[in-house]
Amino acid sequence: MKFSTFSIALASIAGASLMTTTSAKAQLLPEPWVSIGTRDSAVTYSAGVKIFDLGAEFGTGPQGATGVDVLKFISVPFVSPYVGLGYYSGKESVAYSGGVKFYPPGNMFYGAGYHSIRGINGQVGVRF
Repeated sequence: MKFSTFSIALASIAGASLMTTTSAKAQLLPEPWVSIGTRDSAVTYSAGVKIFDLGAEFGTGPQGATGVDVLKFISVPFVSPYVGLGYYSGKESVAYSGGVKFYPPGNMFYGAGYHSIRGINGQVGVRF
């Protein structure tokens, strides 16, 4: 039986798409998290969401500072470092952040980071 180049190419593309269907579907679902931290003996809070290696995080800091950050993630297996830039109310209006999220087997993920207004923080989230 002789196969044409076209039929071999079509079968290869179909096979490759079947192997990547699960990972592509997972990228479409958002990954929400909550965070608690500290700066200058004050407790800080935030909540965020990641999709397509981009994220947004809404947080509160010391002395009632509230704001939002835009985050960029670098996804590598089991870990995802990130950097961010945000705008907050109060004396310090521009904020920067950085950290890393860890993805152990299962649906939960954990992270640690530093935020120039909200301080050192720990994160916990869920993957759907």
